[in-house]
Amino acid sequence: MILFPAIDLKNGQCVRLEQGDMARATVFNLDPAAQARAFAAQGFEYLHVVDLDGAFAGKPMNAQAVEAMLKAVTMPVQLGGGIRDLRTVEAWLDKGVARVIIGTAAVRDPELVRGAAKKYPGRVAVGLDARDGKVAVQGWAETSEVTALEIARRFEDAGVAAIIFTDIARDGLLKGLNLEATIALAESISIPVIASGGFASIDDVKALLEPRAKKLAGAIVGRALYDGRLDPDAALKLIRSASAAA
Repeated sequence: MILFPAIDLKNGQCVRLEQGDMARATVFNLDPAAQARAFAAQGFEYLHVVDLDGAFAGKPMNAQAVEAMLKAVTMPVQLGGGIRDLRTVEAWLDKGVARVIIGTAAVRDPELVRGAAKKYPGRVAVGLDARDGKVAVQGWAETSEVTALEIARRFEDAGVAAIIFTDIARDGLLKGLNLEATIALAESISIPVIASGGFASIDDVKALLEPRAKKLAGAIVGRALYDGRLDPDAALKLIRSASAAA
């Protein structure tokens, strides 16, 4: 079970949104590289980064901030937002990103995911962000007519490293993870699934460690860390002790 601290980038700053709404952004750190170092110092082992401006623009918009983070920490970084072609995938992987996350293009251009995952095994994840069960695209500005499960099944044999499933209705609102929907997705496919959206407290960590959640590969935590509602030391200790017991 990997706990991924999240850094969302808007205008070069580290922010959190509510329900993916760019107008409801709270700036938490003006220096994303410093935030990445803080997460590393807290003991986290894998960083989740999203270029929010890139997700809307369809191309990388916060490259300078991402590159600064890559220089600042040694832990692996997974990056999403504005990755819509193979050239962008290759550019980020060459710069040291451990894993790219393809979201909008996974809906509109599934062959891109297949080609990238074949060329870079284990280094391509798919981001599925759902609103009322249907996948949203273009930085969540548009909702498609397909479900997360339909899209996930397209990539069953593609070599995709993980599916990151976000419940948009909960994202940034500290209401707790939607484990029912996330576990149902994980049990329907063979690709590892990472939970995202709504992480609120140590109770979410405990829920992730229950036997029913054993198929989940991890979870992404954002606002709860920035607000101080989740003590990183307590969360990581709980995960480590559960791993040791297993």
